[in-house]
Amino acid sequence: TYSLGIDIGGTFTDLVAFDPGSGRAHVWKESTTPDDPARGVMAGVRQLLDAHSIAPADIGRVVHATTLFTNALIERKGARTGLITTAGFGDVLEIARERKYELYDIFIAMPRPLVPRPWRREVSERIGADGAVLTPLDVQACLAEAEALVAEGVESLAIVFLHSYANPAHEQAAASAIAARFPDLSLSLSSEIAPEIREYPRASTTVANAYVRPIAEIYLDRLEAEIAAAGIPGTLHLMLSNGGLTNVSEAKRAPVQLLESGPAAGALAGAWFGRQAGLDRVLAFDMGGTTAKLALVDGGTPLVAWGFEAARE
Repeated sequence: TYSLGIDIGGTFTDLVAFDPGSGRAHVWKESTTPDDPARGVMAGVRQLLDAHSIAPADIGRVVHATTLFTNALIERKGARTGLITTAGFGDVLEIARERKYELYDIFIAMPRPLVPRPWRREVSERIGADGAVLTPLDVQACLAEAEALVAEGVESLAIVFLHSYANPAHEQAAASAIAARFPDLSLSLSSEIAPEIREYPRASTTVANAYVRPIAEIYLDRLEAEIAAAGIPGTLHLMLSNGGLTNVSEAKRAPVQLLESGPAAGALAGAWFGRQAGLDRVLAFDMGGTTAKLALVDGGTPLVAWGFEAARE
């Protein structure tokens, strides 16, 4: 039984069929098809299997890593995204941490938020740091703001309320009402995507998820269906930014977890080859068509960062 590895980058899609019994690996490189990445994947899969006389039924597992969603962030090719947040917190994405990357530059241009100011809407509600409800949620205001955003072309919506990590009730109530009114609108709740303290990291992570989620849903649904249609019985697994694996439904729910899946795979590979060479301190470098990635391997294990910036200035 073979394992099939798929890595989609901005320029090329790489495929590997690995036989764990013999240790033999067969590789194929296909041009990435940006309009429909699944098309390039399946073209490469057919070529790879035909070239080495591998039957689709012999593929027992499919593992997929990609920088597609990172590239969508960097190139600003995500969905039209809106934000509904607590009154008074509409500018969290721009205020951020108030840190300038060039302290004395008076003409500095900060990165543009993924959600423009007209699509950041505020509603009356307030939950305290202890989870107690201080101001009840105005559900009708949420619906009115969502209706206005949909009318302006918003496809995906992030809901980020103050202290929702302590009590998600308001976010859940808002999402329930909005989903009932607009069933085709993609929703991302901060209490589900990044349920942790501090407003900017939670808001920016949830907005990034909302920005790429429609792309991820369409792509992963199509890829899973085409893999099954090709007669490949193996389950599709997606690599996470932490080097672990997840299933398709979880990847569609929170694709922000996959932003660094391709680089994570490269870091793990660099560590593995380093160990085979007797090296426990390695600098792994991964050059792609859109981005280049670096990872420090110390003691045979890649170092883990607990936060990162995409499209960093």
